Amino acid sequence: MSMKRLADFVISGCGVVLLSPVIGLLGLLVRVFLGSPVLFRQIRPGLGGKPFGLVKFRTMTDRCDQYGDLLPDAERLTRFGTFLRSTSLDELPELWNVVRADMSLVGPRPLLMEYLPRYSPVQARRHEIRPGLTGLAQVKGRNDLSWEEKFDLDIWYVDNHDSKLDWAIIFWTIKTVITRQGVSSKDSATVPRFNGTH
Repeated sequence: MSMKRLADFVISGCGVVLLSPVIGLLGLLVRVFLGSPVLFRQIRPGLGGKPFGLVKFRTMTDRCDQYGDLLPDAERLTRFGTFLRSTSLDELPELWNVVRADMSLVGPRPLLMEYLPRYSPVQARRHEIRPGLTGLAQVKGRNDLSWEEKFDLDIWYVDNHDSKLDWAIIFWTIKTVITRQGVSSKDSATVPRFNGTH
C-alpha cells in the first residue's frame, strides 16, 4: 500500500467516524427538504477509467415538465441544494468512496462516463491516478475555469503530485469552501457539459 493510499484510508476513515453525526443530520435535512432518495448515485470513471459508483447528497428535486422530462438544472436546484453545493457539504458521502479506494482525497475530480471518448490523449491522462474529493483545479478557480484550464491543471497534478502538494491543496480547499469561490460557472447554475476540445 502506497503512502498516499494509506493516508487516504486513515484520514477518510477517521472523517467518516468523526463526521457521522453531521452526515446523519444532513441526510435528515435532505430527506425533509428534497425528499428521497437522500443520496445521489452515479457511475463515474476512476483509476484507468474503470467505472465506480460515486455517492453524494442530492441537491436537486425530480421536478418534470408536462411531458415527463426533467426540468433544467436551474429549476430543480433548490435553495437548500445551493447551500449544500456552495459549502461542498453535498460531497461528504464521498469519504466512503475514498475509504473504498474508488477515490483519493486529492486528485482530478471524477467526471461523467460519457466524457471519456471526448478527451484528447493528453486530457485522458487525468485517469492515470485515482480521482479526488478535491483537486488542484478546485482550488485554482473551480467552476470559473474553462474545461481546458481544468484539464491542464489536472495533468500538471498527475505529473507533479506529492504529499506536500496534497496537504497544500487540502488547506487551499478549506479556504475555498469558506469563501465559496467558483461554486457555479458564470453562465450556468451548474457546470456546463464538456463537449470536447475544439
